[in-house]
Amino acid sequence: MTSAAGPDTGISAASIGVLRWLVAAAFVVILNETITMTAVPRLMEHFDVGATAAQWLSTIFLLTMAVVIPITGWFLQRVSTRTAFMLAMGVFLVGTALAAIAWAFPVLLVARVIQAAGTAVMFPLLMTTLMEIVPANQRGRVMGYVTLAISVAPALGPAVSGVVLHFLDWRWIFLVVLPIAAAITIGGLRGLTNVGTIVVSSVDWLSVVLAAVGFGGLVYGLSEFANPAARSLAIVWTVVGVIGIAAFAWRQARLVRGPGPLLDLRTLRIGTFRTSLALLAIGFMGMLASMLLLQLYLQDVRDLGPLETGLLVMPGGVAMGLLGPVIGRLYDLHGARRLVRPGAVVFALAMAGFAFFGSTTPIWLVLVLHVVLMLSLSFVFTPLFTVGLGALPHELYSHGSSLLGTIQQVAGALGTAVSITVMTLRTVDLQTGGATEIEAAAGGMSWGFAAAAVTAFIGMILAFRIPARPSEPAQPAG
Repeated sequence: MTSAAGPDTGISAASIGVLRWLVAAAFVVILNETITMTAVPRLMEHFDVGATAAQWLSTIFLLTMAVVIPITGWFLQRVSTRTAFMLAMGVFLVGTALAAIAWAFPVLLVARVIQAAGTAVMFPLLMTTLMEIVPANQRGRVMGYVTLAISVAPALGPAVSGVVLHFLDWRWIFLVVLPIAAAITIGGLRGLTNVGTIVVSSVDWLSVVLAAVGFGGLVYGLSEFANPAARSLAIVWTVVGVIGIAAFAWRQARLVRGPGPLLDLRTLRIGTFRTSLALLAIGFMGMLASMLLLQLYLQDVRDLGPLETGLLVMPGGVAMGLLGPVIGRLYDLHGARRLVRPGAVVFALAMAGFAFFGSTTPIWLVLVLHVVLMLSLSFVFTPLFTVGLGALPHELYSHGSSLLGTIQQVAGALGTAVSITVMTLRTVDLQTGGATEIEAAAGGMSWGFAAAAVTAFIGMILAFRIPARPSEPAQPAG
C-alpha cells in the first residue's frame, strides 16, 4: 500500500526536519494545558480569588480548545504549513507573555484564552502533516515520537509546574516556557517547508457559531458539573451543548453537497476511524480523570506538597514518552491489534487498582501503579492514532485530525466531570455517616477512580474490534 505522500520508500531529510519542529512546538504548547493545575493554591493567594475562580484557568483553556479545534479542519486546508505554524506559535507567544506579566486575574484568564487558541491549531497541524509526508509503513514509528507531544506533555504539566513553584514565583511557569517557545518558533520558520495543497474555500459562519455553542457549551457544562453551586447551570449548558453539536452535525451534512463543511463528519462513516476515536476518547477520559484525582489524593489525603506530587507523577509521563517510539516500531512490524488489546486490558486493571487506594496506601505502590497506567496508554494511543487516521482518504486527513483534537477536549472534560461528581457525592455521603474528613475524602476518591475504571473496561471491549492495520482508504461518500 502506498501513502498519500508517495511510495513507501522512506522519509526525506526535509520531512524529518519538518516533523521535528512540529513535535517540539506541539509539546511546548500542549504542556500548557495542564501546567497551572499545581499552581492553583498559589494563584488563589496572589490574586485573592476562590477555588472556583482559580479553576477557570484550566477550564477556559479546555473551553477555548473545544471551540477553536473544530474550525482547524477547514483552516488547515486553506493556508500553507508555514503560515499555520507561524500563526499558531505567534498567538501562543503573545498569550504566554501576557500571562507572565498579568497584573490582575481577568488578564491572566485572557492570556490563557490566547494561549489555547494557538495551541488548538498545533495538534491538527502536526497530525495532518504527518499523514501527508510519512509513508504508511513508517507511520507507527513516527507516531511514537508524536506521542511525546499529545500525551506526555499534558501528563508532565503538573510535574513541571510543581518543580518551578518550589523554587520560583508562579510567573516563572510562563517565563520558563516563553524563550523555549520563541526559539522553536524561530527555528521552525527557518526549517519548515510547505506540505500539501491549499484549497481555497469560504467559511460557513453559521457552522462556526454552532461549533462554538455546541462544543464550547458541552465542555463548559461538563467542567462545571462537579460544582454543587453551579450544578443547575451546568446541566443547562450541557443540554445546550448537545443540541448545538446536533445542529452542527446536521449543518455539516448539508454543506457536503455545497461549498464544503467546516468539519467533514464523513470521517465517522469509516468504521476503523470511528472505533479508534471511541477508544481514544475513553483513554483520554481515564488519563485526565486520574491526573486530577491523583493531584487531590496526594495533596489532600496524603498531605504531599506540589513538588512531591509533581515528582511522584513525573516517572509515569517520562516512561510513557520513552516507550512511545518503541511502540511505534512494534506497530510497523505487527500492526495495532497485538498492541491495543493488551494495552487496553492493563489500562482497565490499573484504573481499577486506583479504586482500592486508601489513606494508608504505600506511596511506592501509588508510583508503580501510575507508571503502569501510563505505559498501558502508550500501547493504546500510538497504534490508535496511526490505524485510525490511516483509514481515512487523503482529503479527510485535516478533518480527521481536527475531530481527534476536539474529542480529546470533550473526553477530558467528561472524564473529570464524572469522576469529580462521583467523588463529591460519595465524600458527602461518608461525612454524613460520621467518617473523618480524611476518610471521607479517601473514600470519595476511591469511587471517583472506580467510575473511571468502568469506562476503561468498556474500552477494553472496544479494543477487540481494532484491526491490525487500516484497510485501503475508501473515497468518502457524498
